[in-house]
Amino acid sequence: MKDSEIVVETIAFVKETLKEAEGGHDWFHIQRVYSNAEQIARGEDVDLLVVSLGALLHDIADAKFHNGDESVGPRIAKRFLDSLGVGQDVIAHVVHIINNISFKNSLSNNGQPKFDSKELQIVQDADRLDAMGAIGIARAFNYGGFKNREMYNPDIAPNLNLTKEEYKTSKAPTINHFYEKLLLLKDQMNTPTGKKMAEERHAYMLGFLKQFYKEWNGQS
Repeated sequence: MKDSEIVVETIAFVKETLKEAEGGHDWFHIQRVYSNAEQIARGEDVDLLVVSLGALLHDIADAKFHNGDESVGPRIAKRFLDSLGVGQDVIAHVVHIINNISFKNSLSNNGQPKFDSKELQIVQDADRLDAMGAIGIARAFNYGGFKNREMYNPDIAPNLNLTKEEYKTSKAPTINHFYEKLLLLKDQMNTPTGKKMAEERHAYMLGFLKQFYKEWNGQS
């Protein structure tokens, strides 16, 4: 099977698998990450099939929707890619990306991936970009509503030293998530293109927070 055919089959699989997913982790999230990854990968000396499959399958079974089980996504991805006859080296690399892409897995590793490859760095940047800017804000409040969390509570301060387990079990207001993750992403980008793309989105979030607090406090 040609690489292009593998990607087409994977897109169809992901669309079907995530057709009832929460709005911030659905096919459209995957599509945006895939698009970001393609843009970042331009001009880079990387395995484009690995980048494509890593982007398309990185959230095929997000642990937060599977009782925190981080083994489900990699297992589903491997089984699917095996069914297409994808090479084992490619599958292993994609599984490593899925295992190491998330922000929570970087909390104990100074923000850097445990498995260091250019392909992982690209997909990680692509995913982090979708957690920033206008889309990142929308996704944060969508998930907060999904979990019935407060938007903001001035009596609950952000925890700037979260461990991985604390991050996974946090029930803090959505505004706290900006300080505990979203505003940290700009300085954790891996690639020059990713860093450049993150600047505008970071600035947009700062502007949103300024306006949010202004309106919260009843200021004109």
